[in-house]
Amino acid sequence: MHELGDRVIAPDGYWRLGWRRRGQAYSVLLEQRAVMVGGGLMLALLAAGLAYLSLGSTLLAPSEAVLALFGRGEMMATFMVQELRLPRLTAACLTGAAFALAGILMQTLARNRLATPGIIGIDNGATAFAVASIVGMGVSIAPPAMALAGATTAAVLTFGLAAGSGTHGYRFIVAGIGVGAVFGAITQLLLARVAIDAANAAYPWTVGTLNARASGAMQLLTVGLTLGVIAALALARSLALLRFKDATASGLGIVVKVRRFQVLMLSVVLTALAVAVAGPVGMVGLIGPEIARALSSSRGVPVISSALAGALVMVLADLAGRTLLAPIEIPVGIVTAVLGGPWLLWILMRANRSSP
Repeated sequence: MHELGDRVIAPDGYWRLGWRRRGQAYSVLLEQRAVMVGGGLMLALLAAGLAYLSLGSTLLAPSEAVLALFGRGEMMATFMVQELRLPRLTAACLTGAAFALAGILMQTLARNRLATPGIIGIDNGATAFAVASIVGMGVSIAPPAMALAGATTAAVLTFGLAAGSGTHGYRFIVAGIGVGAVFGAITQLLLARVAIDAANAAYPWTVGTLNARASGAMQLLTVGLTLGVIAALALARSLALLRFKDATASGLGIVVKVRRFQVLMLSVVLTALAVAVAGPVGMVGLIGPEIARALSSSRGVPVISSALAGALVMVLADLAGRTLLAPIEIPVGIVTAVLGGPWLLWILMRANRSSP
Protein backbone atom coordinates (compact mmCIF):
# COMPACT_ATOMS: atom_id res chain seq x y z
CA MET A 1 0.00 0.00 0.00
CA HIS A 2 1.09 3.59 -0.48
CA GLU A 3 -0.24 6.91 0.74
CA LEU A 4 -1.73 9.66 -1.41
CA GLY A 5 -2.04 12.70 0.82
CA ASP A 6 -3.92 11.50 3.88
CA ARG A 7 -5.49 8.62 2.00
CA VAL A 8 -3.97 5.12 1.85
CA ILE A 9 -4.21 3.58 -1.62
CA ALA A 10 -4.42 -0.19 -2.00
CA PRO A 11 -2.17 -1.96 -4.52
CA ASP A 12 -3.53 -2.89 -7.92
CA GLY A 13 -5.85 -5.88 -7.74
CA TYR A 14 -6.81 -5.33 -4.09
CA TRP A 15 -9.51 -3.58 -2.12
CA ARG A 16 -8.63 -1.98 1.18
CA LEU A 17 -11.08 -1.96 4.08
CA GLY A 18 -10.10 0.40 6.88
CA TRP A 19 -11.63 1.27 10.22
CA ARG A 20 -10.75 2.91 13.49
CA ARG A 21 -11.19 1.56 16.98
CA ARG A 22 -10.24 3.45 20.12
CA GLY A 23 -8.20 5.87 18.08
CA GLN A 24 -6.18 3.11 16.42
CA ALA A 25 -6.38 2.61 12.65
CA TYR A 26 -6.85 -0.89 11.24
CA SER A 27 -7.07 -2.09 7.66
CA VAL A 28 -7.25 -5.30 5.67
CA LEU A 29 -6.52 -6.02 2.01
CA LEU A 30 -8.92 -8.14 -0.02
CA GLU A 31 -7.79 -9.56 -3.34
CA GLN A 32 -10.39 -8.57 -5.91
CA ARG A 33 -10.15 -11.75 -7.96
CA ALA A 34 -10.40 -13.97 -4.87
CA VAL A 35 -13.54 -12.16 -3.73
CA MET A 36 -15.15 -12.41 -7.17
CA VAL A 37 -14.25 -16.09 -7.54
CA GLY A 38 -15.59 -16.85 -4.08
CA GLY A 39 -18.78 -14.94 -4.80
CA GLY A 40 -19.23 -16.73 -8.12
CA LEU A 41 -18.73 -20.15 -6.55
CA MET A 42 -21.16 -19.26 -3.77
CA LEU A 43 -23.82 -18.26 -6.30
CA ALA A 44 -23.22 -21.48 -8.24
CA LEU A 45 -23.51 -23.47 -4.99
CA LEU A 46 -26.81 -21.76 -4.14
CA ALA A 47 -28.16 -22.54 -7.61
CA ALA A 48 -27.02 -26.17 -7.31
CA GLY A 49 -28.61 -26.36 -3.87
CA LEU A 50 -31.92 -25.11 -5.23
CA ALA A 51 -31.78 -27.71 -8.01
CA TYR A 52 -30.94 -30.36 -5.39
CA LEU A 53 -34.04 -29.48 -3.35
CA SER A 54 -36.27 -29.37 -6.44
CA LEU A 55 -35.21 -32.53 -8.31
CA GLY A 56 -35.80 -36.13 -7.32
CA SER A 57 -38.44 -38.82 -7.46
CA THR A 58 -40.98 -36.04 -6.91
CA LEU A 59 -40.28 -32.87 -8.88
CA LEU A 60 -40.86 -29.50 -7.26
CA ALA A 61 -40.83 -26.11 -8.88
CA PRO A 62 -38.02 -23.89 -7.56
CA SER A 63 -40.60 -21.57 -5.99
CA GLU A 64 -42.23 -24.56 -4.25
CA ALA A 65 -38.86 -25.72 -2.96
CA VAL A 66 -38.08 -22.28 -1.54
CA LEU A 67 -41.48 -22.04 0.17
CA ALA A 68 -41.07 -25.55 1.57
CA LEU A 69 -37.60 -24.68 2.81
CA PHE A 70 -39.11 -21.97 5.02
CA GLY A 71 -42.08 -24.14 6.05
CA ARG A 72 -44.66 -22.27 3.98
CA GLY A 73 -45.40 -24.84 1.29
CA GLU A 74 -47.66 -27.86 1.13
CA MET A 75 -47.23 -30.39 3.91
CA MET A 76 -45.79 -33.13 1.68
CA ALA A 77 -43.41 -30.76 -0.08
CA THR A 78 -42.27 -29.30 3.24
CA PHE A 79 -41.61 -32.77 4.64
CA MET A 80 -39.71 -33.83 1.55
CA VAL A 81 -37.51 -30.73 1.51
CA GLN A 82 -36.87 -30.25 5.22
CA GLU A 83 -36.67 -33.86 6.37
CA LEU A 84 -35.27 -35.71 3.35
CA ARG A 85 -33.41 -33.45 0.94
CA LEU A 86 -32.12 -30.59 3.09
CA PRO A 87 -30.17 -32.76 5.58
CA ARG A 88 -28.55 -34.63 2.71
CA LEU A 89 -27.77 -31.35 0.91
CA THR A 90 -26.14 -30.05 4.08
CA ALA A 91 -24.08 -33.23 4.35
CA ALA A 92 -22.97 -32.88 0.73
CA CYS A 93 -21.88 -29.27 1.24
CA LEU A 94 -19.97 -29.97 4.46
CA THR A 95 -18.24 -33.14 3.30
CA GLY A 96 -17.33 -31.67 -0.09
CA ALA A 97 -15.86 -28.59 1.56
CA ALA A 98 -13.91 -30.70 4.07
CA PHE A 99 -12.49 -33.04 1.41
CA ALA A 100 -11.45 -30.16 -0.85
CA LEU A 101 -9.95 -28.12 2.00
CA ALA A 102 -7.97 -31.16 3.14
CA GLY A 103 -6.88 -31.65 -0.48
CA ILE A 104 -5.55 -28.12 -0.99
CA LEU A 105 -3.72 -28.30 2.35
CA MET A 106 -2.06 -31.61 1.49
CA GLN A 107 -1.16 -30.48 -2.03
CA THR A 108 0.44 -27.33 -0.66
CA LEU A 109 2.31 -29.30 1.98
CA ALA A 110 3.70 -31.74 -0.58
CA ARG A 111 4.03 -29.19 -3.43
CA ASN A 112 2.36 -31.78 -5.62
CA ARG A 113 -1.09 -31.64 -7.24
CA LEU A 114 -1.50 -35.41 -6.84
CA ALA A 115 -0.95 -35.43 -3.09
CA THR A 116 -4.57 -35.49 -1.98
CA PRO A 117 -5.74 -37.47 1.06
CA GLY A 118 -7.59 -39.89 -1.22
CA ILE A 119 -4.61 -40.67 -3.41
CA ILE A 120 -2.03 -41.02 -0.62
CA GLY A 121 -4.13 -43.46 1.39
CA ILE A 122 -5.56 -41.35 4.21
CA ASP A 123 -9.15 -41.89 3.02
CA ASN A 124 -8.68 -45.66 2.90
CA GLY A 125 -7.09 -45.72 6.35
CA ALA A 126 -10.03 -43.82 7.83
CA THR A 127 -12.47 -46.12 6.01
CA ALA A 128 -10.80 -49.33 7.20
CA PHE A 129 -10.91 -48.28 10.85
CA ALA A 130 -14.50 -47.01 10.56
CA VAL A 131 -15.61 -50.28 8.96
CA ALA A 132 -13.90 -52.21 11.77
CA SER A 133 -16.03 -50.36 14.30
CA ILE A 134 -19.23 -50.95 12.33
CA VAL A 135 -18.83 -54.66 11.69
CA GLY A 136 -18.02 -55.25 15.36
CA MET A 137 -14.51 -56.62 15.12
CA GLY A 138 -14.03 -56.36 18.86
CA VAL A 139 -14.11 -52.56 18.65
CA SER A 140 -16.85 -50.43 20.21
CA ILE A 141 -15.47 -46.95 19.47
CA ALA A 142 -17.71 -44.66 17.42
CA PRO A 143 -16.95 -44.46 13.66
CA PRO A 144 -15.81 -40.80 13.72
CA ALA A 145 -13.17 -41.54 16.38
CA MET A 146 -12.07 -44.68 14.56
CA ALA A 147 -11.91 -42.79 11.25
CA LEU A 148 -9.62 -40.23 12.85
CA ALA A 149 -7.41 -43.00 14.23
CA GLY A 150 -7.27 -44.67 10.81
CA ALA A 151 -6.47 -41.45 8.97
CA THR A 152 -3.68 -40.67 11.43
CA THR A 153 -2.26 -44.18 11.12
CA ALA A 154 -2.25 -43.98 7.32
CA ALA A 155 -0.55 -40.58 7.39
CA VAL A 156 2.15 -41.82 9.78
CA LEU A 157 2.81 -44.91 7.65
CA THR A 158 3.00 -42.87 4.45
CA PHE A 159 5.45 -40.41 5.93
CA GLY A 160 7.47 -43.25 7.43
CA LEU A 161 7.74 -45.13 4.14
CA ALA A 162 8.69 -41.93 2.33
CA ALA A 163 11.49 -41.24 4.85
CA GLY A 164 14.34 -39.40 3.23
CA SER A 165 12.18 -37.61 0.67
CA GLY A 166 9.75 -35.93 3.09
CA THR A 167 6.55 -34.92 1.34
CA HIS A 168 8.27 -34.04 -1.94
CA GLY A 169 8.70 -36.12 -5.04
CA TYR A 170 6.86 -39.16 -6.33
CA ARG A 171 8.24 -41.44 -3.62
CA PHE A 172 5.75 -39.87 -1.23
CA ILE A 173 2.90 -40.42 -3.71
CA VAL A 174 3.90 -44.04 -4.39
CA ALA A 175 4.18 -44.75 -0.66
CA GLY A 176 0.70 -43.30 -0.13
CA ILE A 177 -0.77 -45.38 -2.94
CA GLY A 178 0.75 -48.49 -1.40
CA VAL A 179 -0.60 -47.66 2.07
CA GLY A 180 -4.03 -46.97 0.59
CA ALA A 181 -3.99 -50.31 -1.23
CA VAL A 182 -3.15 -52.16 1.99
CA PHE A 183 -5.95 -50.48 3.92
CA GLY A 184 -8.34 -51.12 1.03
CA ALA A 185 -7.49 -54.82 1.21
CA ILE A 186 -8.02 -54.78 4.98
CA THR A 187 -11.46 -53.27 4.47
CA GLN A 188 -12.42 -56.00 2.01
CA LEU A 189 -11.09 -58.68 4.37
CA LEU A 190 -13.18 -57.30 7.23
CA LEU A 191 -16.31 -57.36 5.08
CA ALA A 192 -15.60 -60.90 3.90
CA ARG A 193 -15.34 -62.28 7.44
CA VAL A 194 -18.66 -61.02 8.84
CA ALA A 195 -22.33 -61.88 8.35
CA ILE A 196 -24.06 -60.45 5.31
CA ASP A 197 -26.18 -58.05 7.40
CA ALA A 198 -23.11 -56.52 9.04
CA ALA A 199 -21.36 -56.29 5.67
CA ASN A 200 -24.37 -54.53 4.15
CA ALA A 201 -24.36 -52.03 7.02
CA ALA A 202 -20.68 -51.23 6.40
CA TYR A 203 -20.79 -51.32 2.58
CA PRO A 204 -21.66 -47.60 2.12
CA TRP A 205 -18.40 -46.70 3.84
CA THR A 206 -16.43 -48.48 1.14
CA VAL A 207 -17.87 -46.62 -1.89
CA GLY A 208 -18.83 -43.23 -0.51
CA THR A 209 -22.46 -42.30 -0.09
CA LEU A 210 -24.59 -39.78 1.76
CA ASN A 211 -27.35 -42.31 2.43
CA ALA A 212 -25.93 -43.79 5.64
CA ARG A 213 -24.85 -40.84 7.77
CA ALA A 214 -23.68 -41.90 11.22
CA SER A 215 -25.53 -40.28 14.12
CA GLY A 216 -23.52 -37.47 15.65
CA ALA A 217 -21.01 -37.42 12.80
CA MET A 218 -22.66 -34.41 11.14
CA GLN A 219 -22.40 -32.32 14.30
CA LEU A 220 -18.73 -33.20 14.65
CA LEU A 221 -18.11 -32.36 10.99
CA THR A 222 -19.87 -29.00 11.32
CA VAL A 223 -17.76 -27.99 14.30
CA GLY A 224 -14.57 -29.44 12.82
CA LEU A 225 -15.03 -27.77 9.42
CA THR A 226 -15.78 -24.39 11.02
CA LEU A 227 -12.64 -24.57 13.14
CA GLY A 228 -10.70 -25.98 10.19
CA VAL A 229 -11.57 -23.07 7.91
CA ILE A 230 -10.58 -20.60 10.64
CA ALA A 231 -7.29 -22.44 11.18
CA ALA A 232 -6.59 -22.60 7.42
CA LEU A 233 -7.19 -18.86 7.08
CA ALA A 234 -4.87 -18.23 10.03
CA LEU A 235 -2.23 -20.31 8.23
CA ALA A 236 -2.85 -18.64 4.85
CA ARG A 237 0.41 -16.69 4.81
CA SER A 238 2.40 -19.74 5.88
CA LEU A 239 0.69 -21.84 3.23
CA ALA A 240 1.69 -19.35 0.53
CA LEU A 241 5.32 -19.50 1.69
CA LEU A 242 5.36 -23.30 2.05
CA ARG A 243 5.03 -23.51 -1.74
CA PHE A 244 8.65 -22.34 -1.96
CA LYS A 245 11.74 -24.23 -0.85
CA ASP A 246 12.22 -24.78 2.86
CA ALA A 247 15.21 -22.44 2.99
CA THR A 248 13.17 -19.64 1.41
CA ALA A 249 10.24 -20.17 3.77
CA SER A 250 12.57 -20.24 6.78
CA GLY A 251 14.28 -17.08 5.63
CA LEU A 252 10.88 -15.36 5.51
CA GLY A 253 10.17 -16.22 9.15
CA ILE A 254 8.28 -19.53 8.88
CA VAL A 255 9.12 -22.34 11.32
CA VAL A 256 8.81 -24.95 8.58
CA LYS A 257 8.63 -28.15 10.65
CA VAL A 258 6.00 -26.75 12.99
CA ARG A 259 3.88 -25.41 10.14
CA ARG A 260 4.13 -28.68 8.22
CA PHE A 261 2.95 -30.64 11.23
CA GLN A 262 0.04 -28.22 11.78
CA VAL A 263 -1.04 -28.39 8.14
CA LEU A 264 -0.75 -32.19 8.09
CA MET A 265 -2.84 -32.64 11.25
CA LEU A 266 -5.49 -30.23 9.98
CA SER A 267 -5.73 -32.15 6.70
CA VAL A 268 -5.94 -35.50 8.51
CA VAL A 269 -8.68 -34.32 10.88
CA LEU A 270 -10.79 -32.82 8.09
CA THR A 271 -10.46 -36.00 6.03
CA ALA A 272 -11.41 -38.24 8.95
CA LEU A 273 -14.50 -36.18 9.83
CA ALA A 274 -15.65 -36.16 6.19
CA VAL A 275 -15.09 -39.92 5.84
CA ALA A 276 -17.09 -40.47 9.04
CA VAL A 277 -20.09 -38.90 7.28
CA ALA A 278 -19.78 -39.90 3.62
CA GLY A 279 -17.11 -42.57 3.36
CA PRO A 280 -14.13 -42.29 1.00
CA VAL A 281 -15.12 -39.76 -1.67
CA GLY A 282 -11.49 -39.02 -2.42
CA MET A 283 -11.66 -37.42 -5.86
CA VAL A 284 -13.38 -34.32 -4.46
CA GLY A 285 -10.06 -33.48 -2.81
CA LEU A 286 -8.51 -33.43 -6.29
CA ILE A 287 -11.25 -31.79 -8.36
CA GLY A 288 -12.19 -29.02 -5.91
CA PRO A 289 -8.68 -27.53 -5.54
CA GLU A 290 -8.10 -27.84 -9.30
CA ILE A 291 -11.22 -25.77 -10.04
CA ALA A 292 -10.24 -23.19 -7.42
CA ARG A 293 -6.69 -22.87 -8.75
CA ALA A 294 -7.92 -22.53 -12.34
CA LEU A 295 -10.19 -19.64 -11.36
CA SER A 296 -7.96 -17.92 -8.80
CA SER A 297 -4.71 -16.01 -9.14
CA SER A 298 -1.38 -17.56 -8.22
CA ARG A 299 -0.66 -15.05 -5.44
CA GLY A 300 -1.85 -17.29 -2.62
CA VAL A 301 -3.46 -20.59 -1.73
CA PRO A 302 -7.22 -20.53 -2.56
CA VAL A 303 -8.50 -21.87 0.76
CA ILE A 304 -12.07 -20.57 0.67
CA SER A 305 -12.48 -21.10 -3.07
CA SER A 306 -11.32 -24.71 -2.74
CA ALA A 307 -13.87 -25.38 0.02
CA LEU A 308 -16.68 -23.82 -2.04
CA ALA A 309 -15.64 -25.68 -5.19
CA GLY A 310 -15.50 -28.97 -3.28
CA ALA A 311 -18.99 -28.39 -1.88
CA LEU A 312 -20.26 -27.58 -5.39
CA VAL A 313 -18.71 -30.74 -6.86
CA MET A 314 -20.15 -32.90 -4.09
CA VAL A 315 -23.66 -31.44 -4.44
CA LEU A 316 -23.71 -31.84 -8.23
CA ALA A 317 -22.25 -35.36 -8.06
CA ASP A 318 -24.83 -36.51 -5.49
CA LEU A 319 -27.62 -34.86 -7.46
CA ALA A 320 -26.49 -36.71 -10.59
CA GLY A 321 -26.31 -39.97 -8.65
CA ARG A 322 -29.85 -39.50 -7.37
CA THR A 323 -31.49 -38.50 -10.64
CA LEU A 324 -29.66 -39.81 -13.72
CA LEU A 325 -30.74 -43.45 -13.38
CA ALA A 326 -33.74 -42.97 -11.06
CA PRO A 327 -35.16 -44.92 -9.32
CA ILE A 328 -31.70 -46.57 -9.12
CA GLU A 329 -29.35 -44.46 -7.03
CA ILE A 330 -25.63 -44.28 -7.78
CA PRO A 331 -23.41 -43.65 -4.72
CA VAL A 332 -21.71 -40.27 -4.87
CA GLY A 333 -18.29 -41.88 -4.54
CA ILE A 334 -18.79 -43.72 -7.82
CA VAL A 335 -19.92 -40.54 -9.59
CA THR A 336 -16.87 -38.58 -8.40
CA ALA A 337 -14.59 -41.47 -9.36
CA VAL A 338 -16.00 -41.44 -12.90
CA LEU A 339 -15.41 -37.69 -13.06
CA GLY A 340 -12.07 -37.68 -11.26
CA GLY A 341 -10.44 -40.55 -13.12
CA PRO A 342 -10.13 -38.73 -16.47
CA TRP A 343 -9.14 -35.56 -14.59
CA LEU A 344 -6.31 -37.45 -12.90
CA LEU A 345 -5.14 -38.88 -16.23
CA TRP A 346 -5.21 -35.40 -17.75
CA ILE A 347 -3.01 -34.06 -14.95
CA LEU A 348 -0.54 -36.90 -15.43
CA MET A 349 -0.44 -36.53 -19.20
CA ARG A 350 -0.01 -32.76 -19.03
CA ALA A 351 2.82 -33.18 -16.51
CA ASN A 352 4.55 -35.64 -18.85
CA ARG A 353 4.24 -33.31 -21.84
CA SER A 354 5.70 -30.42 -19.85
CA SER A 355 8.72 -32.42 -18.65
CA PRO A 356 12.01 -32.08 -20.57
